[in-house]
Amino acid sequence: MTALLELRSVTQRFGGFTALDDVSCSIEAGSISSLIGPNGAGKTTLFNVISGLVMPSAGSLGFNGTDYTGRRPDEIVRLGIARNFQQVRLFPALSVIENVMVGAHLRLPRTGLLDFMGGPFNADRVDRLARSIATEMLDLVEFKSAGDTHPQQLTLVDQRRIEIARALASDPRLLLLDEPAAGMNPSESNQLGAIIRKIRDLGRTVLLVEHNMRLVMAISDHVSVLSAGKVIATGTPSSVQADPAVIAAYLGNV
Repeated sequence: MTALLELRSVTQRFGGFTALDDVSCSIEAGSISSLIGPNGAGKTTLFNVISGLVMPSAGSLGFNGTDYTGRRPDEIVRLGIARNFQQVRLFPALSVIENVMVGAHLRLPRTGLLDFMGGPFNADRVDRLARSIATEMLDLVEFKSAGDTHPQQLTLVDQRRIEIARALASDPRLLLLDEPAAGMNPSESNQLGAIIRKIRDLGRTVLLVEHNMRLVMAISDHVSVLSAGKVIATGTPSSVQADPAVIAAYLGNV
């Protein structure tokens, strides 16, 4: 495998507090990788740096051989990196299908003056394609309710599925999932694991931040452990699981 994402000596400071301290790691193309560690370890900060919401204080970011350090979040999405959020961020005024269409529109050509001059058929062709992509992504994440439902009418579990579908609709090569199993019971987290494997099998790479260790150990090809902003362990699930320091500090009895 080849590295799709490469972090080189990434440091993030907020005033006098160092949230990330010289973090270097790589994510292999076609893999499911997980980032684990206690609350406050810097996991979500690292996701924010990778996705462009936060500019690193030092270090560099590489994606598919291109240095993208300092690019805007919308540019990073178009580069091929998409994410969900630990706290669900859906548009309450939009229906489920419209929320997912937002992701699809990021990868489709914008509607311009020539489309409107060509008449209604041309004017709405991008919307119809976005709707088709959104429907396909909702099927992929096994969302069962009607697409015209609004997010606030749904359970948190279904809202998380919609966020994943919206990210997938932008056609990412790398999907960042921040605590996707939060609030799920064991059956629901098992279903999520099957969906994540399906996403990987369709040719996408997944980087997962997750506290559900059973899910992490079941689906991950590679696990990194972050503590106080530093990577303290990295390797296969079995090697990380066997590390006495990791077991004592983060995993407990899995």
